[in-house]
Amino acid sequence: MHSILLNIEQLQKFSAVVHKENDWYVSWCPDVDIASQGKTVEEAVANLKEAVELYLEDEDVLIPQTTSFLTTFEVSNVKTSHSVSA
Repeated sequence: MHSILLNIEQLQKFSAVVHKENDWYVSWCPDVDIASQGKTVEEAVANLKEAVELYLEDEDVLIPQTTSFLTTFEVSNVKTSHSVSA
């Protein structure tokens, strides 16, 4: 009888938050708290993906069961002047 080992690849979604710092785009994965950077948004996300893949190669890593998501909201930024009595 022969034993067969199978590598089962499982895809999992992770979140990425990207912002610009000077000439670089910084990407951050809040699900595993890993960050990377790149000269473009696409490069920053690709570098983040590679960093997360390397991180997940560690057998002791616990993979999160939930994924963060990003949403937006609006706030009023109206500045009013107040008169000062003397």
